[in-house]
Amino acid sequence: MREKVLKALEKVKPMLAADGGSVELVDVTADGVVKVKLTGACSGCPMSSMTLKMGIERLIKQEVPEVKSVEAV
Repeated sequence: MREKVLKALEKVKPMLAADGGSVELVDVTADGVVKVKLTGACSGCPMSSMTLKMGIERLIKQEVPEVKSVEAV
């Protein structure tokens, strides 16, 4: 599942990079929780929680249906 999540994150990165940010995969748990670290402009952005849930999580769940949630660490 980790490889599928990495591929999905590669699709997200260009959108984040357009605003000066990025995302790094930290962990994928056995129960389907993906842990990511928002970097660059995303790390201090007040909209980062919305970006995480409405953008990153939505896309990852489309690409990897076994993912239950995405959390920032």
